[in-house]
Amino acid sequence: MKFINKYKSSNFNERKFSKIDLIIIHYTALKNIEEAIKFLTTTENKVSSHYVISNSGDIYSLVKDEKRAWHAGLSNWKNNTDINSRSIGIELDYSKFNSNNKFTKKMLQSLSLLLKFLINKYNINYKNVLAHSDISPFRKQDPGPSFPWNYLYSKRLAYKPNIKVKYDLKKLEIWFEKNSFTTKKQISLFILNYIGYDIREVNINKLYFKKLIKAYQMRYLQKNLSEKIDTKTFNFLLKHYLSLVLTKN
Repeated sequence: MKFINKYKSSNFNERKFSKIDLIIIHYTALKNIEEAIKFLTTTENKVSSHYVISNSGDIYSLVKDEKRAWHAGLSNWKNNTDINSRSIGIELDYSKFNSNNKFTKKMLQSLSLLLKFLINKYNINYKNVLAHSDISPFRKQDPGPSFPWNYLYSKRLAYKPNIKVKYDLKKLEIWFEKNSFTTKKQISLFILNYIGYDIREVNINKLYFKKLIKAYQMRYLQKNLSEKIDTKTFNFLLKHYLSLVLTKN
């Protein structure tokens, strides 16, 4: 794997934590790799990522891993709010509204090589390869509903719960009821929080709840973007919870 080191961003500072344990995947939402590099390296923009991958599969290294790039913004995962200090950010040269509107085979091959390299180098759990929308569900949608997560799942470079196991979901629902979780919304929020999602303001703002469900569906149920706790989403959440609780990896 080869990195292109021709361009460097000055938009970084020192990490507050020495341990890197998250990888965040973004898309650029700009029309080409040249514009993306320019945007990520312009000081006034105050934004950057460690890597950006072009449609043709070139990997540009813009910020050294040991530095705190500015890619996550206002975000939260498992009640950690300084995601920039514990993560590596990877931008993909993709824009829904321009000619670079596909996650190309070469891009995905390079992404998988980079993820494998970073996971091994920093001993990162593959469950901690996340979407920007996972850590910022109320603000962001990238890498979006078209991103081929299954490609990463098949290579064990991102986590997907094992839903093929025949769990007794009724018993789990009864357990939740006995512990005062009486609605599907309450159960769903408990599980989403257990997974790592930020649920703090969801009960204050109904729109936030829809955005949170959509973020989850964009990651795990891309053919079911209802933004609601429908039967398919609820059952998947229950299986997701059991998959995490009952398995070590």
